[in-house]
Amino acid sequence: MNGHAVPPPGTQTLARGLDVLRAVAGGATDLKAVCLETGIGRSTAHRLLQLLDQRGYLRSSQGVDYSLGPTLIELGFHALYQSPVPTVARPILEQLVNKYHDTVHLAVEDGGKVLYVDKISGSRGAEMRSRAGYRMPLSRTGIGKALLLDEPERWAEMFDEDHAEAVPAPEIRAKFLSRMRVYAQQGTTLDLEENEPGIRCVAASVRNGSGAIVAAISISATNPYMPMDRMRALVPVMHQTALSISKKLGYSGTLRDMS
Repeated sequence: MNGHAVPPPGTQTLARGLDVLRAVAGGATDLKAVCLETGIGRSTAHRLLQLLDQRGYLRSSQGVDYSLGPTLIELGFHALYQSPVPTVARPILEQLVNKYHDTVHLAVEDGGKVLYVDKISGSRGAEMRSRAGYRMPLSRTGIGKALLLDEPERWAEMFDEDHAEAVPAPEIRAKFLSRMRVYAQQGTTLDLEENEPGIRCVAASVRNGSGAIVAAISISATNPYMPMDRMRALVPVMHQTALSISKKLGYSGTLRDMS
């Protein structure tokens, strides 16, 4: 059963339908799995699956093997391009990949998590598990830390939340907070294999016309292609790239001191 808030009066059926979609997106491919994931009764779940399949929100093979359908793909593209950030950022990120040959990401914060909205794969090293629509912890990813830079009051809270299943030693938490203070001064962050073994990245915050952080970008590679000296060299590159995107969103600020 999901942990969402109680839906407004009169919207229970809609809420259940959305829960079914979320369950299928999470890997529930048949009626039994959907019922287990959502807590919805078998007959109600069956009717919802039929309607969602009929309307194209799901697809199935004779009522089994459910997956997300073409209507969601269409709506997803509309959602993506109604936001100015991915549209503005894409050509700039393509230039970054062409020059440095590493994987780049664009992400926003959604529901206390990193939500990847674009990814352009590099031409070397292993393929990363990230993809558009994928969610990851804020405090354990370079791009997530870049999204948090203006909110020091949330740093400890998000660290604790992201490590709730395996609480690290106090000194690890203290080191995270210390690094975040440095990152906030620089406007860029690092991921030193904290999220995915063997993967390192440099990330930077993207701001809108009011100066608020609205997204973040990162450049990632496997350990052999991302030694610490290269990461340091990429810090001003990512800062300048994020600034270029920000200025197209109306940001009028300047680079911070990178010394």
